[in-house]
Amino acid sequence: MRLVTFTEKSGAPKVGKLVGKEVVEFDKAVFPNDMVSLLEIYDNIKKDLERFNGPSVPLERTELIQPVIRPQKILAIGLNYKDHIQETGFEKPEFPLFFNKQLTSVNGPFGDIHLPRVSDKLDYEGELGFIIGKKCRHVSKEDAKKVIAGFVTCNDVSVRDWQMRSPTFTLGKSFDTHSPFGPHVTTFDEVKDPHNLSIKTWVNGELRQDSNTSNLVYDCYDQIETLSTAFTLEPGDLIMTGTPGGVGIGFEPKRYLKAGDVVKIEIEKVGIIQNKVVNEP
Repeated sequence: MRLVTFTEKSGAPKVGKLVGKEVVEFDKAVFPNDMVSLLEIYDNIKKDLERFNGPSVPLERTELIQPVIRPQKILAIGLNYKDHIQETGFEKPEFPLFFNKQLTSVNGPFGDIHLPRVSDKLDYEGELGFIIGKKCRHVSKEDAKKVIAGFVTCNDVSVRDWQMRSPTFTLGKSFDTHSPFGPHVTTFDEVKDPHNLSIKTWVNGELRQDSNTSNLVYDCYDQIETLSTAFTLEPGDLIMTGTPGGVGIGFEPKRYLKAGDVVKIEIEKVGIIQNKVVNEP
């Protein structure tokens, strides 16, 4: 299934599923009306959600927003694709390089990205993300698949000069609007194998990133094992799994984003997000 959070005519957010070019809203009298609550009981209601055939709305009459409106955590990882490590000149990490992005960086799959007033070194990072579906701790790699609700397409937008000022990366990764993701939570029955998916990023129609999730250094299950050893993961948490080569900082001269640029990211079977760069209001 492709689980969505959407609005109609700027109304209150609703949850449903995307079926072809129609959005089917789940009955609020039967199912939870927010994504996190839905994911918490997803295993128990999965078949009911699949069978549900209520009223639908054409996709073009809706606005798909971030599927989890406000994740409890946004976690990301650096230097996790072989080709990205090569373009940076760094060594392969001996341990996953995790950092967090602040919750106010959340953005929808088609929302505008702000070019900060304080920097012109704005960069894109197309990434596979996944949403945690179960509260969990000390999850083994072998069991990690059981706690993933589904997958999303992400852009780990980065302000490179601010990123490099702090060894935690948090400042340069957390500017407002710099975590667009979606367009839906795509469940395992659609994705099958998250570690063999093409991932592509275009800037103004020019293909910049072209790789495959098979090139991950630490795959999704490795990441869950490491993170859940340190702290509890909760339903709705968003984990971004790293970016391949082809980011703006990897070019000579650098190819940073500017106002008016459009970044499109597509992950096979997971979905497309597209965001325009605008000057910070």
